[in-house]
Amino acid sequence: MPLSPWILAARPKTLWASVAPVAMGTAMAHRAGGFDLAAACCALASAFFIQIGTNYCNDVADFYKGADDASRKGPTRATAAGLVTPRQMAVATAIAFALAAAAAAYLVWRAGWPLALVGALSIASGVLYTAGPRPLAYLGLGDVFTLVFFGPVAVAGAYYAQTLAWSWTPVVAGLAPGLLSAAILAVNNLRDVEGDARVGKRTLAVRFGPSFARWEYTLCVAGSAVVTFVLVRFMQAPPNAAASALVVVAAVPAFKTIWGPADGAALNSLLAYTALLMLLYAMLFSVGWVL
Repeated sequence: MPLSPWILAARPKTLWASVAPVAMGTAMAHRAGGFDLAAACCALASAFFIQIGTNYCNDVADFYKGADDASRKGPTRATAAGLVTPRQMAVATAIAFALAAAAAAYLVWRAGWPLALVGALSIASGVLYTAGPRPLAYLGLGDVFTLVFFGPVAVAGAYYAQTLAWSWTPVVAGLAPGLLSAAILAVNNLRDVEGDARVGKRTLAVRFGPSFARWEYTLCVAGSAVVTFVLVRFMQAPPNAAASALVVVAAVPAFKTIWGPADGAALNSLLAYTALLMLLYAMLFSVGWVL
């Protein structure tokens, strides 16, 4: 079987959402004198495969629920398009989560049960996001879980795995990538609002309307800069980390798109652009934190 359907289903343009928080947690661990290369690599691999597993699960679960029909405005979904069978996608989902668990095994050996709990909850949320009798995304809870698990959990988890020490600072810092991940989801939900409403997928965009999704996006991106200033002003963060607030300047074209008469293609491009904003934030934050 060609590799392209699996790459498509992994949604590679948004995979920075798993890289950014681990990079931030690693930079914070480095400054605290606890950097561990093996732990950092395993944390990155685990987060990466959890996101891929979640995307694969979403691909097949939405297919069964009829959410990816011919009217879909987003990129092609592998299962719905017949590029892979539902069984193949289910097996691929299990493999991705198994790889995530394997990568996390070293972290559990090194840091103990807290990392086992974090890993188990992360995988469970990835499955329950769109699968099961009451999926989180269909209840409008996807934004909250995205913010938490791609934000504070990922940053603080990467920090703890390396330093073996607890601190509230990486938890607060994790709000920034969490907010940017929620912004990505807001774009996705805005684009799919009509199709989601038709199949009973009660995202926040469906519950409260497209304007809510636009405000959600705007406030999430702006909120990431606010997190930076809170860290510098109240939590003795390195002043150089404030450079990450420049993400708001880079987001000006994104704000114009989200508030304009954007079609499906424009919103698909905005998804990828927002993921790059997250990468930019993580790079500026990490370099500023270490220097």
